[in-house]
Order: sequence, then structure tokens, then C-alpha cells
Amino acid sequence: MSLVRLNIKGISYSQTQNGAYALILTEQGGDRKLPIVIGAFEAQSIAIALEKEIKPPRPLTHDLFKNFADRFDVVIKQVIIHKLVDGVFYSSIICERDNIEEIVDARTSDAISLALRFQAPIFTYKNILDKAGIFLKGNTNPEEFTEDDEILMDEILLEDETSSSDSDYNKMSLQDLHDKLDQAVNSEDYETAAQLRDEISKRN
Repeated sequence: MSLVRLNIKGISYSQTQNGAYALILTEQGGDRKLPIVIGAFEAQSIAIALEKEIKPPRPLTHDLFKNFADRFDVVIKQVIIHKLVDGVFYSSIICERDNIEEIVDARTSDAISLALRFQAPIFTYKNILDKAGIFLKGNTNPEEFTEDDEILMDEILLEDETSSSDSDYNKMSLQDLHDKLDQAVNSEDYETAAQLRDEISKRN
């Protein structure tokens, strides 16, 4: 399968869903965009890495990883978004130490945060872009968000919020809650998992 290089366009904040962010990746040499819903902490970490002038007084988690890797001569060569299952992107970090290459599984938001800090390229497979890539109309500058971009991103975030959360947890059986909790953990949706865990704790 052929790899497609991606560039980071920016982060869009939902105007209707509090705390929801979409990371927008653009196809290098193409017109498609790949939106990835991320959490607030990851959005902050990526935003800080994008803004070179902003330097936190203490290292964030991804900065700490970078400092740790530098100390032990570990280099991130590239990041590959290699799988899409039920709306969840899975990524691999390609690392190198002493000319030995290792592949490490990672959440896509974490992988991209580290790629920025190591100035490593980000790739995905063409079939993933064919499946999840979208065209954002009326935007000739790939580096800037237009009003149409923001509206479309807000719709994507709204759809994700609707599909990934269930406000009627109190109507579900305990077994259903446990099943949903397992699904949320497996899909790395830890925010939903926390909500389900809280509901289960109320029942016990």
C-alpha cells in the first residue's frame, strides 16, 4: 500500500461542543483533509508545538518524552497512521537507536505531538485517506482556516459527540454499561470510558 505524506493544517475548536477539538491534516500535493477528533490536553500539546514562541515553564508530557529520548539517543524517524476502525485512528511511531529501528504503537494524537517535536514526517496509507479524507471547499490557502472549514469541522465534532456519548446511561443495564466500557477502552475513547465508569460506580 502506498503512503501519503500529511501536513498539519491546524486545530479547530467546536463552537457547540465544549472541550471538543479536531486536528486537521492535509494531503501533501492534494486537496483532501483528514480530520481527527482529539482531547483538550492533546490539542494544547500540539498547539504549543506549533507555536514556536510559546515555551511552558515546565515540560509537558510530550516535551518530557522528547527530553528523555534525546538523553538516550532515541530518534523518531516518522509517524504512520496505519489503521482506521470504527472512527478511531491507530498510529505507529518509527524510532531508531544505534541504527536499530523499532515500531511503537501509539494514540494518533500522541504520535503527532511527538512528530512535531522531533520534526518527523507524518504519513498515512492511501486507502485510509480514500475512506476518511474530505474536501474542504473554497479554501485555496492550505495554511488558513476559512469560515467553511470551521462550519464543517464543527459538524464533524458534533457527529462524533453524538455517536461516542450516551446521555441515557442511567437507562442501561449494568451489563450493557460494562460492555460499553470495554468498547470505549478498546477504541481508546477514555472520556466516554470515564463517564461509564462513574455510572457503574453509582450502581455498586
